[in-house]
Amino acid sequence: MSARLLAMALAPLLGLFIIALGNGFMSSLTTLRLDAAGESATTIGIVSSTYFIGLTLGAIFNDRLILRIGHIRAYTSFASLIAATILLQGLFYDTTWWSVLRLINGWAAVGVFLVIESWLLLAGDAKIRGRLLALYMIAFYGAGVIAQAGLGEITQLGESAPFMLAGMLAALSVLPIVILPRVSPLLDQVEPLKPRQLLGVAPSGLVGCFGSGVVIAGIYALLPLYLQRIGLDVGEVGNMMAWVILGAMLLQYPVGRWSDRKDRQDVLIALAALCMVLSLVTVFLPSHSALLPAMLFLLGGGVFALYPVAVSHAADRAPSDALVPMIQGLLLINSLGSAMAPLAISPAMTEYGEVGLFWAFAVVNLGMVCFFLWRRGKRPAAEHPAPFTASTTFSPTGAELRVTEDLMHAAQEHPPLQPAQASETAAQPDAR
Repeated sequence: MSARLLAMALAPLLGLFIIALGNGFMSSLTTLRLDAAGESATTIGIVSSTYFIGLTLGAIFNDRLILRIGHIRAYTSFASLIAATILLQGLFYDTTWWSVLRLINGWAAVGVFLVIESWLLLAGDAKIRGRLLALYMIAFYGAGVIAQAGLGEITQLGESAPFMLAGMLAALSVLPIVILPRVSPLLDQVEPLKPRQLLGVAPSGLVGCFGSGVVIAGIYALLPLYLQRIGLDVGEVGNMMAWVILGAMLLQYPVGRWSDRKDRQDVLIALAALCMVLSLVTVFLPSHSALLPAMLFLLGGGVFALYPVAVSHAADRAPSDALVPMIQGLLLINSLGSAMAPLAISPAMTEYGEVGLFWAFAVVNLGMVCFFLWRRGKRPAAEHPAPFTASTTFSPTGAELRVTEDLMHAAQEHPPLQPAQASETAAQPDAR
């Protein structure tokens, strides 16, 4: 990678790393503080879901705001909102206001992602997007691992210390953006494919993205609650969450290489089945079992890999002119699953205790296994031209970052996708 490219990408990646260090443990901290205050699992689920609702709303509307006020001012505004919402959480406790603050935090967080991803898009062409994407993932997941692992030490500094530190980091993340050499990134309006069109292109991809969104949001929002209720202190909870994110970061590449050599629908079946088995094993695992970190590492790797494999499976079926709107549509489906997850899963924890979380994970993954097997029976394996691209969930602009030159070249063999054609395909029972 050239020195010029690194210089152009340094500011957004450094800003992302700094803000993710602070915002990375806020979901866990919010859940733990609500549980310590004696709130029910349902109440915790409601508060947690507002963050993912904010992410979804921001993914739909924030691009228009950025086009109106510009990237630098938009990033400064979003980072300031994140800092303010975090600091306000530390100033007072009220579940209603915390819900509002988490909603605003999610809306602002996806705005930060949108600015950074569009900046990276301008930094290089399709030939080097894969390397930019790798740097993005290292910055995002690396900051998440460090933040979760340090949660115990941070909370020992005082009750308000984690909120103060996270807010400070959000404010400091502005510095690389405004000090380092800047550019004016280009940003297009988001026009994702509609769910009916996505069903026509790749039903398994749509269901995989939705299901992975449900489980990933459950991990971020409710796994800390499970860990605290089985007797772990805050530091141990942070360490366990770090194992989950580390699994997500390290296992994507080997899973992706595997999916490039095998039919991706078979990989989706295997991943969902593995996550189901791991969830069931965790239900019956002793509370302080030495196997728990390994279970969470593998579960994080399996669940977080489901999303990029599902997207790559859909890309196998999409023509080149529909790649970006298709990935944007799948992202919004993933975000919808994330927004619904805490509200849907928390009643299971109220009814069955803390293990209700993993019973819910098992049910969601069982549903995906059944659907993927049904699709396999409807249509046999097909050759997949699209190479796997590891990723986390992005803003809609991040869909363009994923569309590398290799992916575009592989999709050239598909004819252009028209809305009417997609609708007709959706009505055909043998459409993949």
